[in-house]
Amino acid sequence: MSNSPTSFGARSNAAEVIAGLDLTGKRAVVTGGSSGIGIETARALAGAHAEVTLAVRNLDAGHQVAGEINASTGGKNVLVAPLELADLDSVAAFAANWQGPLDILVNNAGVMNLPERILTAEGHELQFATNHLGHFALALGLHDALAAAGNARIVSLSSRGHLRSPVVFDDIDFTGRPYDPMLAYGQSKTANILFAVEANRRWSAEGITANAVHPGVITETNLARHMDPEVLATLLAASHGTILKTVEQGAATSVLVATSPALDGIGGRYFENCAEATLLESATPSTSPTGVAPYALDPGNAARLWQVSLDMLTAAGHRPA
Repeated sequence: MSNSPTSFGARSNAAEVIAGLDLTGKRAVVTGGSSGIGIETARALAGAHAEVTLAVRNLDAGHQVAGEINASTGGKNVLVAPLELADLDSVAAFAANWQGPLDILVNNAGVMNLPERILTAEGHELQFATNHLGHFALALGLHDALAAAGNARIVSLSSRGHLRSPVVFDDIDFTGRPYDPMLAYGQSKTANILFAVEANRRWSAEGITANAVHPGVITETNLARHMDPEVLATLLAASHGTILKTVEQGAATSVLVATSPALDGIGGRYFENCAEATLLESATPSTSPTGVAPYALDPGNAARLWQVSLDMLTAAGHRPA
């Protein structure tokens, strides 16, 4: 059983979990806000009158989404800015260009199941670099803006895929072991949870809370665009009763954790289906449709990942001051 401080659940959608909230004056960033659940996350926040910046690779797509949301809400509060998470120069530029406080950072963008091992310019495996390291650098770069907001929240999108692998600290980039797309994805999703654990420990005294979420299994996004259709079908068939969600339902947990008054001051946790996930006794990806692995919430792993990530940024000349 999951622990829920609210009445929402697996079938709830983003509009339902934010209904009645007024976010006027609040400012949010949603990475990957031009597709999938990023769109629905941005739509819900903007519908509650927050200013929302879509941090996107494809500016044309971002402007199209912003225009559609602004038209539907009757406002002009959805903005667009360039961000390529695998490019640390792009991440640094986004953070440097940000002005004023930031109330909500939704680390939503991601890549999944890249069929071949691809390395960034800094030599890091692309799923880890995009899903974790780029978002880590972004959060560090926006730290002062988050602290200035006084009661800021970071939401990092993880996945049930984290059950497939802890962070393999001795070989994050698959230099000494065969590359496996789902293991690479899994460790990047574990990293998303560990980031939330350590960010919350370090920053909660400054009024910044951080949590990780699993949006659920959603087939109508482009996250699985690199996955062979037969492989995807096999994984879905083996989901053991997992509820398939719409994008509106997939955005619900992100929006809830980003905005719900019931979660004020709560951080360092992993949520799914609009509730805190059950801690598993062991990681059993083939039989556990829900739950969080102990290694993903382990404070020692979280502190180690933070230092390893800082070292990676330092080696690349991108460690924030």
